Amino acid sequence: MRALRWPKFWLALWLGAIAAVIVLSLVPPPPMPAQTPHHFDKLLHFGAYFALMFAAVQLFARLRVLLPVALALAALGVLMELAQAMLVPHLRMLDVWDALANAAGVLAALLLANTPLATWLQRLERRIA
Repeated sequence: MRALRWPKFWLALWLGAIAAVIVLSLVPPPPMPAQTPHHFDKLLHFGAYFALMFAAVQLFARLRVLLPVALALAALGVLMELAQAMLVPHLRMLDVWDALANAAGVLAALLLANTPLATWLQRLERRIA
């Protein structure tokens, strides 16, 4: 893990966010306004999985940790799509494009692992302290 002031708190928050994505993937979707752009949900999928992986980039410094995390999150995105089709077919449906948007979000955040953005949380903690 990165040298963080409150690593257990941040790790628990990240795990809670993963749990929230799982729950939100399996409950009825919120109603979307009629004027919502077509495929807007793909941006939501991308954003959710980007946020999960970006949080992992904040927590873990080494690529040997981040790569398995990225694969696990991408697999979670696929599994959630399958679970929607099998567990709640009357509320949700399997969408390959959603799974691809999830994986794209994971990849986009992983690409930030070797940039100054990877230490954003460390800098934030220093400012707070």
